[in-house]
Amino acid sequence: MSVSAVGSLRHVRRLLLVAFAALAFAQPALAAPPAVVARSYLVVNAATGEVLAAQDAHERVPIASITKLMTVLVALDRARVSAPIVVDPRANVVGESSVNLRAGERLSLGDLVKAALIQSANDAAYAIAAGLSNGDVGAFVAAMNAKAARFGLRDTHFVRPDGLDAFGHYSSAWDVTRLARIAMRKPYVREIVRRRTDVIAGGRRLDTWNDLLGSFPGLIGVKTGHTGGAGWCEVSAARGRGVTIYATILGSPSRAQRNADLAALLRWGLSRYRVTEVVAAGRTYARVETGYGRRPLSLIAASPLRRAVRVHRPLVERVVAEGAVELPVRKGTRLGEVRIFTGRRLIASSPLVAARTVRRPGTLDRIGFYAGRAAHHAWGWIT
Repeated sequence: MSVSAVGSLRHVRRLLLVAFAALAFAQPALAAPPAVVARSYLVVNAATGEVLAAQDAHERVPIASITKLMTVLVALDRARVSAPIVVDPRANVVGESSVNLRAGERLSLGDLVKAALIQSANDAAYAIAAGLSNGDVGAFVAAMNAKAARFGLRDTHFVRPDGLDAFGHYSSAWDVTRLARIAMRKPYVREIVRRRTDVIAGGRRLDTWNDLLGSFPGLIGVKTGHTGGAGWCEVSAARGRGVTIYATILGSPSRAQRNADLAALLRWGLSRYRVTEVVAAGRTYARVETGYGRRPLSLIAASPLRRAVRVHRPLVERVVAEGAVELPVRKGTRLGEVRIFTGRRLIASSPLVAARTVRRPGTLDRIGFYAGRAAHHAWGWIT
């Protein structure tokens, strides 16, 4: 697919090349997302935030221990992972998931973060909040809500740092997914949430509640949650060829149902993409005039580019190049650019270079060209 770039020597035109789609993109797009038994769910592309599937994604519901992602983000803003935290006496009576912290015990923030994210320990989350707020857990929760507002989490309000059921403590599949994507930007968090087990101070062994870790190919985290009010919840991220997909399920009726539905959503989300060559090396994307009656100069891509693209989305090429070039031109000189879009989103761009060397004609050649052109015009006038 190519165009002839025409126009004056210095005039730059944007040349739109018609959308194209590989045949491999057509049929899989017809597959609907799998059925999910839950209050709400959301599936998005990690890089772009594009929503692939959703059900009641803005419904405000309890999110249980997924809350701890925000607890950790606030904590890491306030202290280094090596900072010592003295366990508040109230932490060891929080209940449910626990690493059996003792009042007055001293642990590093890093160990408490691991306990909160891997084993979803409520006592660890409470100890973090109390330890970094001089015992004023309410002030720490206020900081969580302030950060939620800065992140644009409009469906979210926190009451506790651990996520246990409390009136007014809620979020949504939309906000949970955004929170997880933000948390995963931190290398420390990203490294912890993919662990299935660890050992912290006191020889405490941590075991994850994330059943998909180690069983779902490419899973890289992030957080589970469960309470009587929230049901079984999880936000997960899985990496495939060239794409990472986030899937969130809130309010599943059982652990097994949540796991099965989440795996199905992740598989379906990853199947929406194919890695394909969007720029072909050596292919002519445009032709520009060189003057003096010579054949146009082809502009080609110097190297190939591959990208993960939606299976049912046509790709649009846009070529930006001059209509004509001044001579001489050496082979490989950059003379334009090809840009690849899916919808309005730019997914790739590559320089276009001269396919061959074109020398500037000598004096005799130029005289001959102009003489020939004059004779042609004269003959046309006579006839």
